[in-house]
Amino acid sequence: DLYLGTPENLDDAVEFHDTTVLDDDLPTEGVDVVFHLAALSSYKMHEENPTKGARVNIEGFVNTVEQARKDGCDTVVYATTSSIYGSRTEPSPEDMPVESRTGYEASKLGRERYAEYFHHHYDMQLAGMRFFSVYQGFGGAEEHKGEFANTVAQFTDKIANGESPELFGDGTQTRDFTHVDDIVRGIELAADHRLQGIYNLGTAESYSFNEMVDMINEVLGTDVDPVYVENPFEVYVHDTKADYSKMHEATGWEPEVSFEEGVQRVCEPYLDD
Repeated sequence: DLYLGTPENLDDAVEFHDTTVLDDDLPTEGVDVVFHLAALSSYKMHEENPTKGARVNIEGFVNTVEQARKDGCDTVVYATTSSIYGSRTEPSPEDMPVESRTGYEASKLGRERYAEYFHHHYDMQLAGMRFFSVYQGFGGAEEHKGEFANTVAQFTDKIANGESPELFGDGTQTRDFTHVDDIVRGIELAADHRLQGIYNLGTAESYSFNEMVDMINEVLGTDVDPVYVENPFEVYVHDTKADYSKMHEATGWEPEVSFEEGVQRVCEPYLDD
């Protein structure tokens, strides 16, 4: 429903339907695979309205999969989250114990449980992809997201315009930054192989926010220092790192865009100016 999207980002070959995952007439008839990426996708969104978060992320998921099933589609690839691993500096495998500390995490775990139900009850194939810190630049499809755009894009835009990015705490928190191109390849492979279960999509490498700012400055030829502010969130994942071996073994997938190359791509539109 364009909550964080815009039709301008779509290729001309894409048939656009202005609808929501809660509607009862979704365009699932005749499709081979459903890619379910729609969600309220942040901690803040869910804390502001937990009921809406559950409706969109859980009820919307069940509604979409059920309509697909009734229309004869038995393959679904959907987005879950790596946030449920908590703070870890070691690679996180899919089979480690997880728990929900936020409404957002609870909603994504709810999806995973309903996916198990559809698999066991209807013999459908549902691949839940735990994404790790997906990013691209404002030159891609991020600028319209405002405060909900990824941190790489936000920090790059600020630094390119001579503004200091705000880092929570001391900037030592780390993320496994995964370029959107690698994510897209991953979900396509999950569909091609009709995967069932949970799979990580990440790089198995982590960078701190301080390192990210240094890399952006180096590419842009700037020297903008960050501003350190108090973390406003009660629940905050400080470190993430993926173990993507399960996905690699199942499909051969591995990340192709290094973070250095990804930062270069994000910065390129500003260099062209």
